[in-house]
Amino acid sequence: MIVVHHLNNSRSQRVLWLLEEMGAPYEVKRYERDARTMLAPPELRAIHPLGKSPVIQDGDVIVAETGAIVEYLLETHAHSGLRPVPGTPEARRFTYWLHYAEGSAMTPLLLKLVFGALPNRSPGLVRPVVKAISGKAQSGFIDPQIAAHTAYWEAELARSAWFAGDQFSAADIMMSFPLEAASSRAPFGPDKPNATAFLKTIHARPAYQRALERGGPYAYA
Repeated sequence: MIVVHHLNNSRSQRVLWLLEEMGAPYEVKRYERDARTMLAPPELRAIHPLGKSPVIQDGDVIVAETGAIVEYLLETHAHSGLRPVPGTPEARRFTYWLHYAEGSAMTPLLLKLVFGALPNRSPGLVRPVVKAISGKAQSGFIDPQIAAHTAYWEAELARSAWFAGDQFSAADIMMSFPLEAASSRAPFGPDKPNATAFLKTIHARPAYQRALERGGPYAYA
């Protein structure tokens, strides 16, 4: 039985969703973020040295990092239909989006989160200075980067219904979190109909809904 070490409001929600799409049995072990720091609890370090989620246990095998977990699950459930045929253009797109989701896409979104929180976590005397620096970093670099990425997603989803082609795949599961995170910070406007439709479509999938029931409250849905 696969055990998913699941942290609330985290990327591990995608692992639950993938397992539901596969129809694979699994157990959820839940962890809650610290309400003040929003960090994972120290108990996760007993599972993996970095103390982060997601982590899965499959017998004696422990796998961390969402992309690595997705690849492991696709290998062990080879007939899930969630990966394009190797050697096809769709397979190349699939590999790209699988790695882009945690590489290029999440970097500006994480910077937005960090710089947005800095002023409130700074001592009172220096808070105005930190706020000014944070604001400049966001408006001058981070926000334009996020805008560039969201425009890219919109254009790619205009090419096909899903990120790797015309068929739903695990690449769409991987890309769900960047789109959800970006939309939670600045809801997509009328200039992003394809990104908006993508989120609406995935949120309506029965497997996505079942994953929410198993994982508990998830702010990004």
